[in-house]
Amino acid sequence: MSRIGLTFTQLKAQGRKALIPFITAGDPAPANTVPLMHALVEGGADILELGVPFSDPMADGPTIQRASERALKYHVGLKDVIAMVAEFRKSNTATPVVLMGYANPIEAMGWDGFCSTAAAAGVDGVLTVDYPPEESAEFAAKCAAVGLDNIYLLAPTTPPARIEAVAKLARGFIYYVSLKGVTGAATIDMSEVAARLPAIHAATGLPIGVGFGIRDAATARQVAEVADAVVIGSRIVQEIEQSAPTAMLGNVKAFVAGVRAALDK
Repeated sequence: MSRIGLTFTQLKAQGRKALIPFITAGDPAPANTVPLMHALVEGGADILELGVPFSDPMADGPTIQRASERALKYHVGLKDVIAMVAEFRKSNTATPVVLMGYANPIEAMGWDGFCSTAAAAGVDGVLTVDYPPEESAEFAAKCAAVGLDNIYLLAPTTPPARIEAVAKLARGFIYYVSLKGVTGAATIDMSEVAARLPAIHAATGLPIGVGFGIRDAATARQVAEVADAVVIGSRIVQEIEQSAPTAMLGNVKAFVAGVRAALDK
């Protein structure tokens, strides 16, 4: 069982839901990433989602786009992100790490090279926004061969046939995008989320994480009532963006701790 699977199994046994915060690797500078990863864990994160900076992040709203721009000023690329995970693993061998990004950097590195290097560094899962199930079966197989969980997105507009296709290939968990649009773009509609998740649960035994539009502890708690995991990205990236350098780690840890406390009530 992967670290992701083990984490969800343990949380389920405890009657708890997973908290999955997102940050962009290299933001606001490369030296901040590993300390931020540790701060997220100290705040109560169960799984870390680490964004790979990209020049055209089509699924991301302005907040995460700016994070990519800040990281790209330092020329942070996929190999650098994998090296950051390896550094994190020197003192944390338990917390799963998922890389979230786009196909171009993986294609440039090559599937075999990416999969072997990422797995050796301690990466646990990969969420590639623009690898649809119809075009990624071979990549998913290569990930599985080295123990990487391939994670897919589902949206409010996803038809039943696509849900079935994703269910066949996905490993680790399925990420349900709670709204139409990009990250940080709108307020989550809880009634729509609650109405959509049963069909996904019927198609897969994997846990379902919900993200996009979750900006505070109260909303996170509402999501946790119907989902297995809560994913928070733009709000945390905003905390990084707006914090003074000396206060950044403490502010991020405190925000995550507040969400964790709400989920555990």
